[in-house]
Amino acid sequence: MKSVFIFLYVFFLLCFLIFSYLFIDPNFLYIHNIYSEFSLSKRQLTTVLYILFIFVLFAFYFLLLRLGKNSSFDFKDFRLYLILTIALLLFSYPAMLSYDIFNYTATSKVLFFYHENPYIIMPIEFTKDPLLLFMHAANKTALYGPVWILLTGIPYLLGFGNFLLTLFNFKLFIVIFYIGTISIIWKISKNFTTLLLFALNPLVIIETLLGGHNDIVMIFFALLAFYLLIKKKIFLAIIFIILSILIKYATLFLLPIFIYVSIKRIRKTEIKWDSVFSYSAILMIIAFLLSPIREEIYPWYAIWFLPFAFLVPKNKILLYLSISFSFGLLLRYIPFMFLGTYFGPTPLIKILVTFIPSVAVLLYFSIRAKLWQKNFSQYF
Repeated sequence: MKSVFIFLYVFFLLCFLIFSYLFIDPNFLYIHNIYSEFSLSKRQLTTVLYILFIFVLFAFYFLLLRLGKNSSFDFKDFRLYLILTIALLLFSYPAMLSYDIFNYTATSKVLFFYHENPYIIMPIEFTKDPLLLFMHAANKTALYGPVWILLTGIPYLLGFGNFLLTLFNFKLFIVIFYIGTISIIWKISKNFTTLLLFALNPLVIIETLLGGHNDIVMIFFALLAFYLLIKKKIFLAIIFIILSILIKYATLFLLPIFIYVSIKRIRKTEIKWDSVFSYSAILMIIAFLLSPIREEIYPWYAIWFLPFAFLVPKNKILLYLSISFSFGLLLRYIPFMFLGTYFGPTPLIKILVTFIPSVAVLLYFSIRAKLWQKNFSQYF
């Protein structure tokens, strides 16, 4: 039975891997010979296939969670599925849903190749650079913190000037932090369900292993900071929370709870870690919901709160909200995929598919609480 399930999972991931290459930019000169125009000329079929892939991915997710809860899926099985998932999606086309990985490469190139300040000089100013043909944010200076810019030097310099090697170096670089984040979550929780909830979450898999977003790097350092607080290594914890903030500034929202826990650690008073992680999740959800002030809500922003929410799986509202947001945010790509425009009904549809699943979860808990209160009150 397990071998059949593994075969189906590998077959599904291979199909998803192939599907990702249907989104190649026509100007992506490095592998332009496999450009098929499929995602542009057959938008309806592309959208249907994408929706099917998302539903199947969540079906695998829920099934594995159920098997893990029933002890039919153990740590050895988990390692196998994790290795298969990473090995296959590492080679997926990273710009299927977002062009951020090209922006990371271009920003790194400004600093390490052109030796210019990426906070002042935009990639578009290097008019003959081939990256400009398919970049979608060449007219912007660096959007992220200095620690991230410095870290990008590792995959960029190890690319030795070869763009494809550099591109997949960035993906491998992100994979390392994905594995690191999983390891920290396990060290903190020692809870197999928590491990499965995060590591095999479809949004985490797609936005990290496929899209290569740097949010996982930011969260790795934030979680490491909290882990060090658990181990009473306050000075190191402070260093790593600062590193997290200087990668992407969203973890500034964690500072109130981080400072509070640090003070409790110094005073050697008891800390309720479930409450710490619950409040951390809430603070990062607030940061997530406020992101439209700067631009808009992007699906990968859910990585800000998912690990904290999954560290307290007993908090059912946070748990179901996190999973529903994971689902809704992946559907957020559908309007543009189908219509090919960011205007018209696209913004409204994106809002609806993002929040309807989460609103449904909140209504469910609200109705259940009222029914419980009604049934309970009859005894008094």
